[in-house]
Amino acid sequence: MKRWVVLTGVMAFVGGVLTGGYLFAKSQPRAFLALGTCGSSCYRGKDLAGLLASAGITQALGLVPGIVKETDKCLAITHPVPAGRYHFVLFPKQDMKDIGDVSLDDAPYVMECIGVLRSLIHEYGLRAYQVYTNGPGLQKVTYLHFQLVSKELLATVTA
Repeated sequence: MKRWVVLTGVMAFVGGVLTGGYLFAKSQPRAFLALGTCGSSCYRGKDLAGLLASAGITQALGLVPGIVKETDKCLAITHPVPAGRYHFVLFPKQDMKDIGDVSLDDAPYVMECIGVLRSLIHEYGLRAYQVYTNGPGLQKVTYLHFQLVSKELLATVTA
């Protein structure tokens, strides 16, 4: 009986390592389990969220909710807590932590997201909108993303 418990534990460990290797293969390295005096390199909630976003966007798109538009290099979803009538979040399908992390190799992914932004603006007829990305000190998720927020007033019905 003990042998089966050990064998099951070993199989679960190996399965976890293989699954993690697959899911995080395209993610940028991040300091993990840096204990003691790790200073600013310690994992924070937003870093873990960025790592999970990277795995979801690059490897497990079927788990990403609210997809409104997708290309081979960019993914657009509806924001779970919209700040306007229309609020979209666009993720390049290449792991980048923030706009200051973008290299020339990443340019096609960023430009594809600009094209998806343009498409959403035209598709929804937006005229008053804001597009922005946050730097590392303001990010809630450490993964480069763009937000498109409509600033149009909601139509009111008078009785």
